[in-house]
Amino acid sequence: MIKKSLAEKELQDFELVFNSLAHPTRRHILIILHSRGDQITGNIVKRFPDKWPTISRHLRQLEDAGLISVSKKGRQQIYSLDKDRLHSVVNNFLKWF
Repeated sequence: MIKKSLAEKELQDFELVFNSLAHPTRRHILIILHSRGDQITGNIVKRFPDKWPTISRHLRQLEDAGLISVSKKGRQQIYSLDKDRLHSVVNNFLKWF
């Protein structure tokens, strides 16, 4: 198994995060979580004209990128913004320039 260099790991992080930020719906979800705090899935979904499965895919992509986290309370999923992750990736990106 070939080990990745730090630069390769940072590049992979950049791509994961920036690909997640590429879609306006995902950016809108981040804005909702930033301005309104933790939200259950239904509160996020009702803000969009898209169907539940579409928004769920967007939420999963943001979660896979580490930009949001999800916890469960009973049957509800609660989404939270991970500001530290976003700041970390952006700061690492900026230090390259």
